[in-house]
This record gives sequence, C-alpha cells and structure tokens, in this order.
Amino acid sequence: MTPRTRRSRTVAALVLAVALAGCGGDEPAPPAAAPTATTPAPAPVTTEPSPPAAASGGVDEAAPEVVATGLEAPWGIDFLPGGDALVTERDTARVLRIPAAGGEPVEVTTIGLAEPDGEGGLLGLAVSPDFATDDLVYAYVTADDDNRVVRFPLSSPEQVEPVLTGIPKGTIHNGGRIAFGPDGLLYVGTGDTGDSSLSQDDRSLGGKVLRMTPDGAPVEAAGSLVLSKGHRNVQGIAFDDAGRVYSVEFGQNRFDEVNQVTEGSNGGWPDVEGAGDGGGRYLAPITTWETAEASPSGAAVVDGTLYVAALRGQRLWSVPLDGQGGAGTPTALYEGDYGRLRAAAAAPDGSLWVLTSNRDGRGDPTGEDDRVLRLPAR
Repeated sequence: MTPRTRRSRTVAALVLAVALAGCGGDEPAPPAAAPTATTPAPAPVTTEPSPPAAASGGVDEAAPEVVATGLEAPWGIDFLPGGDALVTERDTARVLRIPAAGGEPVEVTTIGLAEPDGEGGLLGLAVSPDFATDDLVYAYVTADDDNRVVRFPLSSPEQVEPVLTGIPKGTIHNGGRIAFGPDGLLYVGTGDTGDSSLSQDDRSLGGKVLRMTPDGAPVEAAGSLVLSKGHRNVQGIAFDDAGRVYSVEFGQNRFDEVNQVTEGSNGGWPDVEGAGDGGGRYLAPITTWETAEASPSGAAVVDGTLYVAALRGQRLWSVPLDGQGGAGTPTALYEGDYGRLRAAAAAPDGSLWVLTSNRDGRGDPTGEDDRVLRLPAR
C-alpha cells in the first residue's frame, strides 16, 4: 500500500468512525450526557529519578522559528545525543531525521508493520537513554491486530523487534505517546479505543499509563505494567525535575486534563470527566481545559514549565508547575498562528521543539505544512 493510499483510507475511516462512535479522539462530538467529575486523591508518590539536570533558564516564548517544513502529519519526536531530532509521520509510517540546526528532513526508515487507520499508525517515539551504547530507538505502532511498542537499532532500522504487544487498537483513541523517565524506565500512554470499559479493566492495557523496563517487563517491586488506570486517551507524558509523572489526555465533551499520576492512581474515566466530586477515589487533575481550548497531545517540561500542544485549540499551553505536583494558571501561546499542534519536546540544548498537525485530515494546511517549530533556550 502506498503512502497516498494509506492517507486516503485514513481520512475515510476517521469520518466513518466519528459518525458511528458519536465522538472522535481529537475532536469531541456535540455534548451528550456528561459524567460527573472528581476531587482530590491521596498525596503523590514520585518515581525514583536520576539527579535532576541544572535549570536551563527556560525558553524564549516570543521567538518561535520554523526549522523544518513539508512533513505529513508528524506525531512523535525525540532527540539523539548530538541534538538531531527523530520524528515519526503517522500515516506514511516514516521516521525522519532533522538536523539540530534545522533543515531538510531525511528519511531514516519506514516501519513496515504499521497499519495507519484513523488515529492509528506510527505514533510516539523515544530514543534509548543508553543510545550511545545500545543504538536503540523505540516507537509506538498500530499494527494489524494491536498497538505495540517496538524498537530498532538506528544503524540497522530494518531490524524491528517487539517490546510490548497486545495494547488494544481502534480507529480512535489509540493513545500512543512514549517517553523514558529520569528513572530509566519507559512510560506509555494508551487509549480506550472508544470502549470506555477498558479504562477500569485491570485485564486490559487500554486507557492506562504503563511503566516498564526497556525490555518491556514490569517493574519488579510493582508487579504490573499499569502505573495508573482510568484514562480516556493519553497522548502526552512528561516529567518534572523531581521525577513526577504528568499525563495529558482528551476528555469527551467537557474537559481535557493534565494529571499527576502516581503508583496505583485512577483517573476515574468513564465515571469522571474533569474535576469535581470523586470522594477521593480518583485523581484530581492539576489543570483542565474546555475541549474547544485544547484537545491536548504531546507535552514537555522545561525549567519548571509544562508545555502542552493543543490540536483543536490550535495553541501551545504554558503551564507553570508549583514544584509540589500542582500547577498555576495556564497561558495560551500562538493561538491560531500555526494551526493544530501535536507534540512538544525538550531538546538537549534547552530549546523546545513543537510539531504542527495540519495534514492529519482535520486541519487546514498551508503550503509549508506540516512544520517543526523551535523555541530557543534563553
């Protein structure tokens, strides 16, 4: 199947899925009966991070620059030790390499087992923290029968091997963000695939935040891959300097959320959407937005600020963290300036890179789309 055929099939399938399901993943449907919302959960338990890096001084939010153009629905991004970026394209299943200084993207490989359809395809990407010695790159892929995490050596990218299989797949709500934490473990955000019952089902990997060793095994002390359950569609994972884990997820018709997830926490979906009365059973989000303001995807922390890319909201949210697992008042950046934003990632030089998503079947692309933006370090 050619990339063009895949893209055509993707758009058609997505339209059908939204019509049948009553709500999409990136774009909510008109309001239906909404679940109740929730309030505070127990005090947070953090991961065990490596010593935090020195503060970078933040990024210059007033000076975004375009460092690459002409991508096709980019989705995942991470960096090689020298500063070059690796970027996935959801519908072509290509992995691209973009020079640290910006410039023409170069194709590294195409992940042949990817089966792009609707919101699925080649999604998140993470470079091994031991890349200098193991040469490994990890990716989240929608395959024939499931979503899965795979890895390959960058020097021989055709040698793809599975790390974790059996994550539920669907036309919508595939999750897909992966990231290595400061503890060296791999964190994975999954979705409920449109079947909300999966999020509370302890037998399913859907609607969860997963945590595993680089080989895909549970953390021995925890005995389970599931760090947190009760999530609808997690497309963002980020870490602060203390090793706290933040998940970013789509709401249904009312509220999108950022949660500070902990060992055994429960986001409350499908019983809860947003903040309110959960009787302490569920996480209380540290930030919520109305769905028209966000439809949030990738996220990154730079110098105590959580940056969240918004699709439907067409803006970058700047969320000040309070150093205790909570957050201050978010600020919207670049509203409508670059269209839909899919991902945000901190580069080794302290800059922040952001991916647009205007060629994903829901955007209004310009001649340069899709673009990669960089906010330089101050």
